[in-house]
Amino acid sequence: MTEERAARVLVADDQTVVREGIVMLLGLLPGIEVVGAAGDGEEAVALVERHHPDVVLMDLRMPRCDGVEATRRIRAAHPETEVVVLTTYADDDSLFPALQAGARGYLTKDAGAEEIARAIADVRSGAAGLSPQVQLRLLERLSGQHGGSGATAERPAGRPGELPDGLTAREAEVLALIAEGLSNAEIAQRLFVSQATVKTHINNLFAKTAVRDRAQAVAYAFRHGITGTQQ
Repeated sequence: MTEERAARVLVADDQTVVREGIVMLLGLLPGIEVVGAAGDGEEAVALVERHHPDVVLMDLRMPRCDGVEATRRIRAAHPETEVVVLTTYADDDSLFPALQAGARGYLTKDAGAEEIARAIADVRSGAAGLSPQVQLRLLERLSGQHGGSGATAERPAGRPGELPDGLTAREAEVLALIAEGLSNAEIAQRLFVSQATVKTHINNLFAKTAVRDRAQAVAYAFRHGITGTQQ
C-alpha cells in the first residue's frame, strides 16, 4: 500500500512573525511540506507559479495585492491549487469575496494546528475547509438573504413544489441536512440509512446541481429554499 504524498503548502502573510510562526507550526505536522512563504499577494502568485503547491494558506489584508485578488489569480491560472484563507477577520466583507474568488477553506487565526491540518486535508479531497464559526456565519448570511428560517426563496419556473435540476425527494432531504451542517455520519443516523447510501445521494445531487463542495451545496440549498422541513 503506497503512502499518500505529503501536502505541499505555501504560506502567504505580510506579518513576518505570524508567517514564520505558521511555517514553524506546519513543519511540526505530519503529512505537510511547506514549499514557500510569501509576504504579499504578488509574491504568493509568483511562488505558486514556481512551486505548484497543493494548498495556499492565504492572509487577506496584505500590501500590493490583497488575498482576495491573489486567490482569484491563483485559481484562474492554477485550478489544481486550492486556497485556504487564514485571517483575523470573519466579517462578511472578508468572508464572501474570498469564497467568491475561489477559496475553498476559511479559518480565523485562532485556529489550532489540528483544525488547520483538517482544512488542508479537506480541500485536497474536494471538500470545503470551513471553521465552525465560518459555517455558522455563512448559514446566517444565506438565511438572512432569503428571509430567515421561513424563507420563500426563488425557485426555477415549473410546477408548484417541483424540485430544481431533477432532484429526487430523498436527494433534497439530504441536501437540506447538509445545509443544517450535518456530517455524512449524522445524516445517515437521521435518515436510518448507511453512510454509503448517503454518499451516493450526495454524489448524485452534486452532479445534478453542478456544485463542487459542501459550501456551494449550502448556498444552493438556501437559494432554492431546500432547507428545514423541505418536502
